[in-house]
Order: sequence, then structure tokens, then C-alpha cells
Amino acid sequence: MTSDADRIIGLYDRNAEDWARRSARRRFFEQAWIDRFLALVPASGSILDLGCGSGEPIAVYLIERGYRVTGVDSSPALLKLCKDRFPEQTWIAADMRALDLGTRFDGVLAWNSFFHLAHGPQRGMFPIFAKHSRNGTPLMFTSGTAFGEAIGTYQDEPLYHASLETAEYRALLAKNGFTVVSHAVEDETCGGHTIWLARHGGDPQGKS
Repeated sequence: MTSDADRIIGLYDRNAEDWARRSARRRFFEQAWIDRFLALVPASGSILDLGCGSGEPIAVYLIERGYRVTGVDSSPALLKLCKDRFPEQTWIAADMRALDLGTRFDGVLAWNSFFHLAHGPQRGMFPIFAKHSRNGTPLMFTSGTAFGEAIGTYQDEPLYHASLETAEYRALLAKNGFTVVSHAVEDETCGGHTIWLARHGGDPQGKS
């Protein structure tokens, strides 16, 4: 039987145009955190955007500021929207759970995408994050606040989310060579998101 987690790909693919319209209209509440992330990325650096969706608003913001974006998403329909708008960037149809691009990036993002994975695949992402990071590469992702699963809805269909414990995220980051730079729980200035900003190797800046 297909799980709610496995249905996520088809759900976004079937509703790509609707998702793109919603994303383009809403407020860009992530900007302050994206700017904190970009402060750790070299100018014109390369950024791996895992679960890039339609590119709105995050990939668009990165591109407009001169960064080179490689967007990865498992929805061909969402990626087509990105390719049509920004053909000069790199857009790859792939499942992040088995990603191996054979290159390292100056920044890695998994914003509002990683948390759609079940617990086991989430654990398996940390070596993948590390494999695509250089020394000093920042990693930023969103998560839940405690171990469990939560089912929302989108287009009247189940929308799966899962989270590990905070302590386990810290342990997985450390095990794979990342140091936490900042961690915010249900940040009211960012739509109530729980955010992790870490850095691969080297020393953190502004650790909190």
C-alpha cells in the first residue's frame, strides 16, 4: 500500500500550476533567514536547492542576486516551470533520497521539502547533505519540533510531514560534519517555521 509520504510527489506534480500561483502570490516571509544563509555563501556561489518546487520565492530570490542555482525536485511538472523561466540555471528531476550529483556546492537548502520525508529517509539525508557540501558550506532546512508525524491537507488530499527529535537532528548534523550555527523553534517572524542553519566543517559564525 502506498503511504501518505510516498504520495507527496504525485500530489505536487498533479497540482503544479496551482502551487506555482499560490507561491508567487504569498508574502516572502523566509527572506531574513535566506539572507542569513547567503551571508555564509560566497558571492556568485553555487547553491543546491533540494525540493525547489516552482522556484518561487526562494530560487528566484537566489538567482536575482547572482547565485548559480541547481534545483532538484521529484515533480517534472514543477521543474518545467523552473526551466521555462530560468533556462540558464540547472534543474534536475530526481528523488533527493538517492541524490548523488558528483559535485559539491557552496550552499545547500532543503526548505519545506525535507520535512515531507518519513523518519528513516530523513536520517539518510544527512550523508547526502555532506556529500554535496564543501568545507564551510552552509546547510539550511526546516523541520518539526518533536518526533512524530503530522498530516495536513492540500487540494483535499493528505499532506504528509514528519520530524525527528531535536537532539537527534543535532546528533545527525554532528555525525556528518556539520556544526549548528543557528536554530529557531517555531519562529513567529518566519511563518512559525522551525529552522536549522548549520555549516559543514570549519567554525560556526554567530552560533546560537
